[in-house]
Amino acid sequence: MSHSSNTELVVVGGGPAGYAAAIRAAQRDADVVLVEKDAIGGTCLNRGCIPSKAFVSVAERVEKVVHAEHLGLTADVDVDFPQLVDWKDEVVETLTGGVEYLCRTNGVDVVDGVARFADDDELRVETADGKRHIAFDHAIVASGSRPMTLPGFEFDGRNVLSSADALALESVPDSLLVVGAGYIGMELATVYEKLGSDVRVVEMLDGVLPAFPDHLGEPVRERAEELGVEFHFGEAAQSWTETGDGLEVVTEDESGEQSSYDASEVLVAIGREPVTDGLGLDNTDVTVDQDGFVETDEDGRTASSQIFAAGDVAGDPMLAHAATKEGVIAADVVAGHAPQSAPLHVPAVVFTDPEVARVGLSVAEAEQEGLDPVVGEFPLRANGRSLTTDNERGFVRLIADGDSEFVVGGEVVGPEASELIGEIGLAVEMGATVEDVAATVHVHPSLSEATMEAAEHVLGTAIHTENDA
Repeated sequence: MSHSSNTELVVVGGGPAGYAAAIRAAQRDADVVLVEKDAIGGTCLNRGCIPSKAFVSVAERVEKVVHAEHLGLTADVDVDFPQLVDWKDEVVETLTGGVEYLCRTNGVDVVDGVARFADDDELRVETADGKRHIAFDHAIVASGSRPMTLPGFEFDGRNVLSSADALALESVPDSLLVVGAGYIGMELATVYEKLGSDVRVVEMLDGVLPAFPDHLGEPVRERAEELGVEFHFGEAAQSWTETGDGLEVVTEDESGEQSSYDASEVLVAIGREPVTDGLGLDNTDVTVDQDGFVETDEDGRTASSQIFAAGDVAGDPMLAHAATKEGVIAADVVAGHAPQSAPLHVPAVVFTDPEVARVGLSVAEAEQEGLDPVVGEFPLRANGRSLTTDNERGFVRLIADGDSEFVVGGEVVGPEASELIGEIGLAVEMGATVEDVAATVHVHPSLSEATMEAAEHVLGTAIHTENDA
């Protein structure tokens, strides 16, 4: 049975970019249909950001309790993993249910089905009730991304795990070999080491978090090694076989020398790729690059005048918070409203131990743009709140232009870096000066004082750390 309808806007994909675009367009009085083939919320809410941060939270609590003798606390912790997974699922259901409610109350027509473009103004959807043909004025492609596979290490959910599989296990693996030391690999490696697994990380490059400067990645590696994670850099995973006790994984370095490691399971975390296959984009004027990403301008416009794209499917930075903003911008353009200006700098955060965050320009990037960067840094070991929470690793660093004193970037390593980076991002976006940040009274004792102190350090007026001569 087939059904035909017309709409002003159809959104393909219900993740952060898709549902935000659908809701914003509906708020602008557009008639909106949202097509989702799996679950509202996309990877982030269902299989990525949210479930992984639930695991991070629990693993952090376990590690703190187990290693609290110096605080006068001694306790044994038993991790009921199935209960942890149930709680994680409850968190996910709460958030996805909230998004579904918001779609309904804003008048978005949510269709469960698999979408494929017939041309630049028609979408065909396979639903449980049959085929649906949707003619549209505009469309926003927000189909997201998926874990990249490694040849010979295809995901099976049992021996070879994707990041999604690793968040849905029935028990903590006795041992886990992680292929890839990027943000996904390092977050999950740290989580499972804290929960009791024996974790090894194999990485082709020579360090962790290759998308970040070494001075941000090294504290993460050092802490992971302290927890018990074993690293093997400069090695590429080649093959795996089942043994009587689990798996044997063979790696190879640049010289061709091979090594083998035993593990209960293998987690492959080598990045993510766009989901564009099967969408029928070849039936439209939309163009994709050699990696499969939809090519767009800053407002999400594609080569088709009627089709936009937002989120991971449109390429870097492939972050949920960026996807949401991209979806909103595209929806505003479609609805005929002047869009919010695209953010100049999107913060990037890794929820490792310690957390790592950055926004804006690095020192090297500032120099490339012809600026004269000056840096102010405040160590968290000198911050009262860090010490009273027994979490003093890291620093807050501000990067400013030496001529104008505008804040152009910032970096944070340490507890709540994901929260602290917001103030720095605001300073960068609004064109605040170092004096603006330094003159703002921050709560004491708080981690946020470190940002103020870093600003004062740029000015040479820091109170609680030495100023440069």
